Amino acid sequence: MHNNYFEQVFVDHQPPPHSDKKAKYTAKCEIMPLQNMRLAVKDLFHVKGIPTAAGNPDWLRTHALPSDTNSTVVSLIKHGAAYEGKTLSDELAYSLNGQNIHYPTLINPINPERLPGGSSSGSAVAVAVKLADIGLGTDTGGSIRVPASYNGLFGLRTSHGLIATDNMVSLAPSFDTVGWMCRNINDLEKVAQVLLPKESANPTTHRTVKLCIATNLISCSEQASQIEQMVKGIESATALTLVQDNIDTNTCKISETFRTLQGFEIWQQHGEWISRTHPTFADDIQQRFDWCKNITLQDYNIAKQQQQSFTKYINSHLQKHDVILLPTTPGRAPLLNTAANQLGEYRNNLMTFTAIAGLAGLPQIHLPLFTINKAPCGISLIAPKNQDLRLINIAKKLMKHLL
Repeated sequence: MHNNYFEQVFVDHQPPPHSDKKAKYTAKCEIMPLQNMRLAVKDLFHVKGIPTAAGNPDWLRTHALPSDTNSTVVSLIKHGAAYEGKTLSDELAYSLNGQNIHYPTLINPINPERLPGGSSSGSAVAVAVKLADIGLGTDTGGSIRVPASYNGLFGLRTSHGLIATDNMVSLAPSFDTVGWMCRNINDLEKVAQVLLPKESANPTTHRTVKLCIATNLISCSEQASQIEQMVKGIESATALTLVQDNIDTNTCKISETFRTLQGFEIWQQHGEWISRTHPTFADDIQQRFDWCKNITLQDYNIAKQQQQSFTKYINSHLQKHDVILLPTTPGRAPLLNTAANQLGEYRNNLMTFTAIAGLAGLPQIHLPLFTINKAPCGISLIAPKNQDLRLINIAKKLMKHLL
């Protein structure tokens, strides 16, 4: 089975070039924090001398070999991670499905009847089938959180700007973040300790952790009853204080606002290349690019005002609470045979959940706590910006109580 998955998820299996012989020698002689952990790298990150296809053959054809390696990849290898190869991405990372018309269909290893989720699809599947221990990816609109949810993994979307996005293919720069997926939270934390600044572990000023339970979002999720049962089980925890509240996603139309801002930036980023090259995209992705080029500056400015209002609103919640607890996705991954129009509607609904952290640049961690008829789903915790390590610590505290 693993050989079959290997052909699906990896687009290359070459060791990255190493120019620092001293670092190689040191890595062999010392116990490194990520030693014996295998690294799968989403095919948006540049690795010197290895092509970056960004999930599209026309992109591969029209771009030169990278002359430098992304700094996150360098850091992970420097700290002992073993590079296994670059993994399949949805086209230019502009999808959350985990399907790519140019490559073999990715199979969700937990529930093959359902989508694997994207755009960090290959990295997620590689970790889920134990071909890798670290699935490095990016998250612009949900591309770590969604495949983590669909494949039963822990996943961290980092605060916007906390980790450099150098030497990689961008989608929408003011939303692009680096993230990763692991099968357990301890491995996820090991990576975080390497990549994240120590100040992102700032302790709370009070002993108990205050959780804002996003009641309205939970109630409209498929896993609502399981989350509600979980909440009842942790109400007696002395280290956790729970406050039931609604998160207003309607006033600022956050799904529409996010998609407009993202789409405008995407066209600024890739419009010239698309117009000049006429690349072949999947129909749904082509339709989204066609929509992007018609977003006006007025549309953008209105959405920008909505973003600022929502960011102020959500930050006010996080001044009163340490984290917000919500469903990561509306539920299980959609079935593979879901009609295109239904997937479009689902995407818009899904982004109501993912746009909260996206619009405000906040860190979010997915916890794979539930299954429904053998298909994974779970919850997320969102923390204030640049408190990523603290977010992981709170997640571990919650997990410890649940176990």
